[in-house]
Amino acid sequence: MKNIKPDWFLIDNEQEYENALARYQEIKYALPNSNDYKEKLLLAHLISEFEDKTSELPNVDPIEMIKIRMEDFGYKSIDLANEYGDKGTISKVLNYKQALSLTMVRKFSKLLHIPADALISEYELR
Repeated sequence: MKNIKPDWFLIDNEQEYENALARYQEIKYALPNSNDYKEKLLLAHLISEFEDKTSELPNVDPIEMIKIRMEDFGYKSIDLANEYGDKGTISKVLNYKQALSLTMVRKFSKLLHIPADALISEYELR
């Protein structure tokens, strides 16, 4: 039986947003060049647009912002390490032992749908 996929339009309300997030989670590991991958890219864009329109970014430091968005998307530190390529560095960054690099800002901004300028503000290392 063929899997019927919804037609996606601009997200106008919370229910459509929740549906889009749920579908994104189902296909987030889709293979490049597949229809699911193309749908994932579209959903990421639609979700991001809705969030930009409706969300006020919390007034927290960049690391807390990353942690909040990881929770929103159901990501673990290993997902960030897979994106960045170094589990040890990710651990240090999430524990305030090392600052975010420009490469991390770029990658995490895209992965977690956080504006890059929200990730470049200063914060205390511990």
